Amino acid sequence: MSAVIILLIAFALLALGYIFYGSWLAKQWGVDPNHETPAHTSYDGKDFVPANPAVLMGHHFSSIAGAGPINGPIQAAVFGWVPVFLWIVIGGIFFGAMHDFGALFASIRHNGGSIGEVIKDEIGVKAQRLFTIFALLVLILVIASFTAVVAGTFVSEGPVFTVGRANVSGNASTATTSLLFIVIAFIFGYFVYRKNCKVGPATVVGIIGVVLITIVGLNFGVNASRTFWVLFIAVYIVVASLLPVWMLLQPRDYLSSFLLYGMMIIAFVGIVFSGATVDLPAFTGWKGLNGSASLFPTLFITVACGAVSGFHSLIGSGTTSKQLDSEKDAKVIGYGAMIVESALAIIALIAIGVVFKETNIGGGDKFLLSAPPTIFAGGVATMVATMFGGVADFSNPVYDTTYTLLTLAVSVFALTSLDSGTRLSRYMFAELFIPEGKTRDELTGARKFFSHPLVSTLIMVIIGCGMGFMGLNQIWGVFGAANQLLAGIAMLAVAAWLGNIGKNNKMFFVPMVFMLCATITSLTMTIIAKIKLIAAAGAAWGDWFQMIWSIGLIVLAVILVVEGVQVMTKKEKKQA
Repeated sequence: MSAVIILLIAFALLALGYIFYGSWLAKQWGVDPNHETPAHTSYDGKDFVPANPAVLMGHHFSSIAGAGPINGPIQAAVFGWVPVFLWIVIGGIFFGAMHDFGALFASIRHNGGSIGEVIKDEIGVKAQRLFTIFALLVLILVIASFTAVVAGTFVSEGPVFTVGRANVSGNASTATTSLLFIVIAFIFGYFVYRKNCKVGPATVVGIIGVVLITIVGLNFGVNASRTFWVLFIAVYIVVASLLPVWMLLQPRDYLSSFLLYGMMIIAFVGIVFSGATVDLPAFTGWKGLNGSASLFPTLFITVACGAVSGFHSLIGSGTTSKQLDSEKDAKVIGYGAMIVESALAIIALIAIGVVFKETNIGGGDKFLLSAPPTIFAGGVATMVATMFGGVADFSNPVYDTTYTLLTLAVSVFALTSLDSGTRLSRYMFAELFIPEGKTRDELTGARKFFSHPLVSTLIMVIIGCGMGFMGLNQIWGVFGAANQLLAGIAMLAVAAWLGNIGKNNKMFFVPMVFMLCATITSLTMTIIAKIKLIAAAGAAWGDWFQMIWSIGLIVLAVILVVEGVQVMTKKEKKQA
């Protein structure tokens, strides 16, 4: 199948979804550009700060993208490109983008509160507490998963420093550039928010800086072990989550978004002009290539962020809603960013399709294309290299440079999701210890200690990064289901709010029920499989982890769903 045809059909459908369905949702919910946003009504100069729409779009997009839209579609490719394509497009338009838009808008109308705050107001305090615990379990998995991804793209052997392109590995280049990226972000934030530089000129200078540090990274490598990088990541995300949002989080995410845009443009050009074909079978059967997983629910869990992601509701209601300057930007940021992420997922699907026979999934081992980031980088680099008539291996400078840049982009976005996720976990962990109607300043003893920003951050980071030492496959299997289950619960919360204020919420019913059924089925299958393994005395520590975590998630989710449905049912009876 022609790669360019797959790409153009997907992009056209996603664009139509944004134009027509996204606009319809805005009208149904009553999005009002004249309604003052929390960034203005609750301005504090730290978390509530009105941002330029382009800057906020960069922050939001970088935070939600992470490694999910690349890892998910590539792992789900065992079912063939057609089912993955259909779920990305349909899921992106009617599930994921609607979910993201709804969560952001609900948060705006709840004074920038989290989805937990929406649940408290619309369902009850008990449900809010349960949701907060549930969300924290998911955020721990986010920190663990993306720590594993980032550390994997940084780790390299050899001398501490290497110089010269011939001596610098792709991972060492990625590490160097990512470190310099932090410096560039600090400088950008300082000049824009403290010296009042205009965003346009600052962006041009910032992009030039990104190009320069990338060149430095390609020729100067930092080599270190996995243990070192996990510890470095832990320290970084602690600091990033505590600093004012304008100082590091927002400028870093904004500048890194240009890497992602650039990556997508490079991939688009490579697909269109290389004449590449997708060798991945259209459909490999209901059990997939290896015969060990059924299409339902595995496909809908594995694609994850490429179609729908509960983590996005935490980002939208946790940081983005506090920085939105006007409600008129809610659609492009809330709905539009997810549509772009689905487009990235389609590119990832095409990438594995192009190099399918050279991957571990397709039976090959060329260049050791086994991890999703390397498969993605190898697939796009192959198209770019062949577009210029060159060979697709590291002897070709075009292939080598493209591969390294794409690996860098993947690690950068995983890192942006990490610092945003850690900031969210700080908010939500502290919420557990602050009683209704009180502030932290009024607390004493253990409640005041555990709600301290530094303490709550350290607890979440130690647990999450500690789990980051585990294999990514073990973490990702639970993360996917937990993440999608969170999406179903977030949809329930937004639907309850819309129903309570008399707005149309019926568009949430089918996506919500489907995601709840798919995720609970997946977690139940995991529990049964692990119990069998434990009974056969063949279980490792990771198997116990997956079983216990899955049981906890199901229990919390069922209680939340029951309470939410009861509230919605009572409201409908009163209206009748």
